[in-house]
Amino acid sequence: MSHDPQYGAGGSPSSLGAGGDPAAGRRSRVVLVDDHRMFRAGVQAEIGRTAETGVEVVGEAGDVDQAVSVIRATRPDVVLLDVHLPGGGGVEVLRRSAELMGAATDPVRFLALSVSDAAEDVIGVIRGGARGYVTKTITGNDLVNAIFRVADGDAVFSPRLAGFVLDAFASSDAAPADEDLDRLTQREREVLRLIARGYAYKEVGKELFISVKTVESHVSAVLRKLQLSNRHELTRWATARRLI
Repeated sequence: MSHDPQYGAGGSPSSLGAGGDPAAGRRSRVVLVDDHRMFRAGVQAEIGRTAETGVEVVGEAGDVDQAVSVIRATRPDVVLLDVHLPGGGGVEVLRRSAELMGAATDPVRFLALSVSDAAEDVIGVIRGGARGYVTKTITGNDLVNAIFRVADGDAVFSPRLAGFVLDAFASSDAAPADEDLDRLTQREREVLRLIARGYAYKEVGKELFISVKTVESHVSAVLRKLQLSNRHELTRWATARRLI
């Protein structure tokens, strides 16, 4: 993670250590979900010094199925969730964790931590139940603060991303693109993005752990629902909506 300051929704940068520990003797149990092992290792090194930060990393995962399994097994306070994951993406993890988020006692809360700052990604995971969204430029100190705030039930965003959410939920003229995307399942959206980025069917299958035949079926469904004729039109459609 870089050292560029980024923190929002009422928060401010703070230093860890003597007199500045945001945990103030508290502990927060965290699961890291990201498909890049080296990034997970970096986050673990940055925030996982429990005696100093108050954050205890109790599990990690690199795809949707692993994430759901680890989250259910550990019942963490907060899940740091990447948006783009093999197996259906962060929204699929949220969907399959709905009962944990809605638990009457000790609910599991989600904070999206992603390289993407696209409005579609931000709005998608917030609609899915995440309590906040920060990008990977966030500093370690600010990420620790964000974790504790989300654990307390607060919503945490960088200022720019908060604007996306306010616009999406406060405006009566929601973006027309949302209406089109709502026709697609989460898996169809994942396939759409990869096809639009130029992936071959075999590459899409490998990325999402599905067969080529299943990829073909999803592409056909996407084209039908969006009333498009071929993958070239699909790419133009996705590009116009900044989905790739």
